[in-house]
Amino acid sequence: MPTTMRRLAACAASAAVALLGLAAPAARAATDAVPTVNLATNPGFEIPTLPLADWGSVPGWSCGAGEAVVSTGQAHDGASALAVTPASGDSTGECAQTVSVLPHTKYTASAWVRGSYVFLGATGTGRDVAPSWTETTGGGWQKLTTTFTTGATATSVRLYLHGWYGQGPFSADDVRVDGPAPAPARATWNAPTTDKVVFFTIDDGWQRTPEAAQFIADHQLPIAAFALPMPSGFEPDYFRRVTAAPGSSIQNHSVSHRDLSTLPLAEQQAEICDARDADARIYGTTTTIFRPPYLTWNADTLQAAANCGINTVVTATADFSWGASNVWHGGPLQAGDVVLMHFTDTLAADLERALAAASAAGLTPASLTAYLH
Repeated sequence: MPTTMRRLAACAASAAVALLGLAAPAARAATDAVPTVNLATNPGFEIPTLPLADWGSVPGWSCGAGEAVVSTGQAHDGASALAVTPASGDSTGECAQTVSVLPHTKYTASAWVRGSYVFLGATGTGRDVAPSWTETTGGGWQKLTTTFTTGATATSVRLYLHGWYGQGPFSADDVRVDGPAPAPARATWNAPTTDKVVFFTIDDGWQRTPEAAQFIADHQLPIAAFALPMPSGFEPDYFRRVTAAPGSSIQNHSVSHRDLSTLPLAEQQAEICDARDADARIYGTTTTIFRPPYLTWNADTLQAAANCGINTVVTATADFSWGASNVWHGGPLQAGDVVLMHFTDTLAADLERALAAASAAGLTPASLTAYLH
């Protein structure tokens, strides 16, 4: 049995038991005091480049190719800062990230910057807001601040930092987006329903066999593919093919497949948000469901997921990977069960076995996003 499978099996029981007793987070009462937190991902540029991330990437940030690095010298605070050198006079050297927000809510964005003609702003707020900028910081650090109030339908904004054409390098550090955080994502191991449906989910993406793709196409199976960004980026057309059936989707499985329950909230947020951004860049889709690696998670995972626009953290009720047929609640598959599989050389056979088990229980594979939204 592969190492990851052994670890998965060891974690599964405890994860499942925890989920059985977990209710969805209650909505905040109108009179509750909502704490102000910093919602920016990797705000101080202190998070190391994530394993399995694109080479040269800055965790949490989308920057022009080859323009941005994390500098370990002369930070405003801490050990690191963002250093941007525009690739040409036609580039502003923009770095940006998506920040999840609440509608009708005031937020304050700020950053310490160094350089000439450096801008900080946000788009997608629902209302026009002017950026904060400086003509020059005189060689030192200067704080930029801007405030915006989100519109009625705003659930995310695009935070950006950039220089100006032909003005040379700039640096940034200690970015903040201060305001209330979204409510934590809900956690579940199934999709509670009395409909006679079951859900097939496939993780990782390292082995991509034509037999599995053909089986999915022949049976028009709605698949939720929790593909990691690196293997997904190697062969995106394969994942487009296996999610071509109506009701299929690409969903979030983190960047590096680390056990997120061992990481602080800030690193969990970088893992989930970076995977979200990679999926959006490759497939043009927005992920709304997160599958934690090894099915392990904690309260920080639920908040980090919400901060990345994720509604639901889902584990599984059954595992049909690598020839297994394990139903963790005992007995046959039941309505609403989430079946875990992996992109391996056994996937075609695993799918056939899972489909037979579902049919024997009178269940039909259905779209996970239709039931978890």
